[in-house]
Amino acid sequence: MKTISSVVEQYIKKKPFLQSALAQGIINLTSLSRIVKPEIEDELGKDIRNGAIVMALKRLSDDLEFRATHKIIKVLKNIGEITVRSSLTDYTFLASDTILTQQALLLEAVNTNQDVFYTSSRGVNEINIVVSNSLDSVVENLFKTERCTQKAENLSSITVKLPSENVSVPGIYYFIFQRLAWEGIVLFEVISTTNEFTILVNDEQVDIAFKTIKDLKTL
Repeated sequence: MKTISSVVEQYIKKKPFLQSALAQGIINLTSLSRIVKPEIEDELGKDIRNGAIVMALKRLSDDLEFRATHKIIKVLKNIGEITVRSSLTDYTFLASDTILTQQALLLEAVNTNQDVFYTSSRGVNEINIVVSNSLDSVVENLFKTERCTQKAENLSSITVKLPSENVSVPGIYYFIFQRLAWEGIVLFEVISTTNEFTILVNDEQVDIAFKTIKDLKTL
């Protein structure tokens, strides 16, 4: 049987930003109840008092505040080293039968210069390569027979070392990326390993992105 509380909770869960704002207590519940009232009434098939919706939102926000932030903040306070690299280029190539051979040759070039940045990831249909712009000519020569679908220049990377317990706490990445989204940060790429993740942003936004991530340690 549907209840006001269950319908309100399902409504909020469909709107992640609203859910987070509720957890932080920055929304006027009375005003929000007026906005969601028509949809809640349609779902339940009857008229609902604003006060009943407000109470459901209040209970939900109290619960969300504990569930969504307690464990996550505990992990984020233990964020480790944050490393920034600039002057990067991001290439996207379509996957092919020959592209791994070219990647092997690129790795040989990278190994001769340990100061350059290199990372790569492979999806089902695409291969992504991020390098220091000093290697642009090398990449373009080695992959000249491959199909490049995107090239983005003047990028910076931010690599964050997470505590090992990040793999057992749901919502870590959501919490971080939500903060970046609120600041209007555009993420060109997200590359992760078990206890690290790297984001690629425009050079112009790297300072605010770095500050946003660094400030998570003081929540």
